[in-house]
Amino acid sequence: RAMSAGTEGVVGLEEPKKMTREDWRKKKELEEQRKLGNAPAEVDEEGKDINPHIPQYISSVPWYIDPSKRPTLRHQRPQEEKQPQYTAIGDWYKRGVQEKPVTTKYRKGACENCGAMTHKKKDCLERPRKVGAKFTGTDIAQDEHSQVQLSLDYDGKRDRWNGYDPEEHMRIVEEYSKVDLAKRTLKAQKLQEELASGKLVDQASSSRKQWGEDEHNSQTEREHNSEDEDEDKYADDIDMPGQNFDSKRRITVRNLRIREDIAKYLRNLDPNSAYYDPKTRAMRENPYANTGMNPEEVGYAGDNFVRYTGDTITMAQTQLFAWEAYEKGSEVHLQADPTKLELLHQSFKVKKEDFKNQQKESILEKYGGEEHLDAPPQELLLAQTEDYMEYSRHGAVIKGQEKAVARSKYEEDVLINNHTCIWGSYWKEGRWGYKCCYSFIKQSYCTGEAGVQSNTNPACVPFEEEMSQQQEEPKSLLEMHQEKMMKKKKKKKKHKKKDSDSSDEDDEATKKEKLKRALSAEEARLKQVDELLQLDERKRPYNSLKEVREPTEEEMEAFRMKRYRPDDPMASFLGQ
Repeated sequence: RAMSAGTEGVVGLEEPKKMTREDWRKKKELEEQRKLGNAPAEVDEEGKDINPHIPQYISSVPWYIDPSKRPTLRHQRPQEEKQPQYTAIGDWYKRGVQEKPVTTKYRKGACENCGAMTHKKKDCLERPRKVGAKFTGTDIAQDEHSQVQLSLDYDGKRDRWNGYDPEEHMRIVEEYSKVDLAKRTLKAQKLQEELASGKLVDQASSSRKQWGEDEHNSQTEREHNSEDEDEDKYADDIDMPGQNFDSKRRITVRNLRIREDIAKYLRNLDPNSAYYDPKTRAMRENPYANTGMNPEEVGYAGDNFVRYTGDTITMAQTQLFAWEAYEKGSEVHLQADPTKLELLHQSFKVKKEDFKNQQKESILEKYGGEEHLDAPPQELLLAQTEDYMEYSRHGAVIKGQEKAVARSKYEEDVLINNHTCIWGSYWKEGRWGYKCCYSFIKQSYCTGEAGVQSNTNPACVPFEEEMSQQQEEPKSLLEMHQEKMMKKKKKKKKHKKKDSDSSDEDDEATKKEKLKRALSAEEARLKQVDELLQLDERKRPYNSLKEVREPTEEEMEAFRMKRYRPDDPMASFLGQ
């Protein structure tokens, strides 16, 4: 039904009336005369001649757009309103800072580190100050230029001289001219010295006697000296990298192969991978197909990958629609009349979508059930999801969705020296280390399971302690017997004390006493925390030197009793 509706829409347009046989003959004769040059060429709406050899379907305006318009080639020329506007050749990014009077006061919204208004503290490139400009108000940096947004074309992006100041070259010319002048002055001074000493006179007299070979030798020496002096002037004569000059054949042999390019047949050496055709140099399938790599992340995914991306799929769909429309009776062709086909395809899509919506509405009107389509998701209706979460008795998440770890602007998870965990992932007895090998030495090399076993085994004793134990004098049998007897006496005394104080009432009393002491210590800690929070953050003391130990059961119970719970309805009466 949708296809027939689309074809009816095309048939319904007013097509141009058929020409009579006489008019058709006159038109053909005029075209032949124009092609032969006997008749003046046809003129378009802009007054320009139309080439008579251009086909009619290019020059004439389609009847379904405007039948009254005369032939034109304006649509073949670049449209001015659609031409992209690019930046002029002289525009470039401004360098340095703005030339304004120096600010002496911190401005609101400026960088807290240097005081410039054009960036924030996170983007500041100046060295982090001990006390920022926000608090000191001194040495406030100048504002940078607000950079222009450049819109460059293909050549502008790849122009190596883009943004180059021609005045920079004049400085180089002046520098070389100064060097050349200095060379000339040195040469003149040398000649003056030789004239004064009389060397040149002796050379002239000797040259008169030995005119033949000596003149030739002196000339070659002079040429050699001049070549040494002007060595820098002829630096352009050196061969460029990537080409070789053959003096015998007088040709330049260029090395056209780019070394970074990988041949298609070298991407996967597996003989069962994609087939490479050496004659056409084509590899249609993906060479990384069996490796599990994503085709979009690979540098080359086969020739077929390029064919099936971009507008190729849309082109194939349009061609399929043209074949189906031709079977239904519409005379459309993708190459002969692409504009008509595109308009027909768009109208067909719109009508097909409308037909689907009408069909859906008719079913809903007949059977109902529209409220089920607009219903909110099941998670909101039932206030529950299938995501498994496990909580402890204090409300902490044991298993399930954890809080996202806050990321910073500094590098994280950087593994060095064969470690699989970062420094600080392991903590024991007040010392930080690596979790992968239990090493407490920073920047050390990972020892793996051997390091874990050596650090967890209590039998392993440091080298210094072992040496001190070896240096101790051996004990006699009498001394060893006396130590054993002393240990047995101490054990008996401890056992007697435990038996005497093992009554339940005494245990409860001691527990209550310990809990009372823990509550008073917790109250003192909370007071100290409140006092620290009222202080300025730069004046707070450090907590790193305090004792670090595992809290007792009484201390944990006191913490739970004194903890403030916002969901408690009686929380507002705790302080009264």
